[in-house]
Amino acid sequence: MPTRDTSDPALHAGIDGNDEPIRRSLFGEILDWMLVPLLLLWPMSIAITYLVAKSIANQPFDRALDDSVTVLSQQVREVDGKVVALLPGAARDILRADEVDTVYYQVRDVDGIYVDGDHDMSMPAEEENAPTSTVQFRDERIHGTEVRIAYVQVDLRSSRLMREQASDTVSEPRMALVQVGETLDKRARLANDIIKGVILPQFIILPVALALVWFALARGLAPLAELQQRIRARRPDDLSPIDSGQVPEEISPLVRSLNDMLERLSQTIDLQKRFIADAAHQMKTPLAGMRMQSELALRQTSQDEIHRSLEQLSKSSEAATRLINQLLSLAHAENRSVRARAFEPIELCELARTVVQDWVPAALARQIDIGFEQPGHPVMTVGNAMLLRELLSNLIDNALRYTPSLGSVTIRVRTDENRQQAMLEIEDTGPGIAAAERSHIFERFYRILGSNVEGSGLGLAIVREIALQHDAEIDVFSNPHSHDPKIPGSLFRVTLPMAHALSFIEDIG
Repeated sequence: MPTRDTSDPALHAGIDGNDEPIRRSLFGEILDWMLVPLLLLWPMSIAITYLVAKSIANQPFDRALDDSVTVLSQQVREVDGKVVALLPGAARDILRADEVDTVYYQVRDVDGIYVDGDHDMSMPAEEENAPTSTVQFRDERIHGTEVRIAYVQVDLRSSRLMREQASDTVSEPRMALVQVGETLDKRARLANDIIKGVILPQFIILPVALALVWFALARGLAPLAELQQRIRARRPDDLSPIDSGQVPEEISPLVRSLNDMLERLSQTIDLQKRFIADAAHQMKTPLAGMRMQSELALRQTSQDEIHRSLEQLSKSSEAATRLINQLLSLAHAENRSVRARAFEPIELCELARTVVQDWVPAALARQIDIGFEQPGHPVMTVGNAMLLRELLSNLIDNALRYTPSLGSVTIRVRTDENRQQAMLEIEDTGPGIAAAERSHIFERFYRILGSNVEGSGLGLAIVREIALQHDAEIDVFSNPHSHDPKIPGSLFRVTLPMAHALSFIEDIG
């Protein structure tokens, strides 16, 4: 018979193999934290109540014992050198009379010898039997039963007969011991009655309290249920902020966090929509051109015409590929989460040098002199190396496209006088950018009128987004080293905070 392997974790996760952890109930957890201490404290309160009730029950009976031993001590005399208890029979009956407790009494002389009463009562311990006229109490067992005993030391010289017979030579006190004790049944009954009077109402109050706690907790968590219903009632495309004015103060941070998440999600969706719209719009032209060139090549019979059509088709596909790459770069640059996950210290000179080396073949193919200048010390900044390479590549590409043959493009890394800011400069000898155009060139798909240079109009938009990611500033000037007014050239300057400056700002912040 085949057996089933019970060690399979899917079997422990559930029949359907779902290993989703069991979700805890906020209502149940709060209820546990409220009821468990309450149920633990209740037995403690009963024990404390019992001790208090026992102490309260002892007080009146101790006073009664005090009165009994005081009355008995007043009847103790010394007659002819012997201690006697002058108790009439009626007094003995009254002392013994008790329907519940058993009452004991005892009288001992100055030598501790039994005089009257019950033989079973022992003498107090030596530390308890100090000569005093104050009534003392102790507990002991007689015949296996707990007994409360009141006792007092009686000075026999205080009696009238002693005063009459005393001589001047008698100076030391003569103390007789008088004890009265009783069992604890009445005390226990009174303590139990007190306990019942206190505890029995709690059996009624406790369920009521639990019901009130349940009701109050349900009412307190009702705003969460209302918030849940409001969120569920939203349309799938509704990413508007949740109104935090209708929720308790304790839930407001959660609502604010949800609103922040909704805002980030809305921005992401907007970016995706814009990317799709831009891609669809911009791809129409190269795709239409590629289709036209392919149809034209199919109709041609001359090999030369077919070759020219294929060359145009290759150029159109190259332009489409570049456009797609730039759209992807722009989408990546607009992703605001890049900063949180990929920023690190970067040596700017090394990064710029490697990017310039990648563009040397393209510059040579266009007969443009490309140069690189750097200071004699490292220039550190903090950022995303891939994005900064993309930024510099787009600026160099832009400079090479607008610089005529035999012109020059210079890439420069430097710092300001105080070495608080790092600067990337791309200087070209092209036609320059009019001051009125400089505020628009970083817009998407913006092209300066009259320029016959091929491009998608996305390169500088990518540069702007990457600069925003790095808290950098971009400035555009005319080339200060140009000597031909007709060809003013351009200077793009990207200013970034240096790494040690960032650390200083974070420390004082």
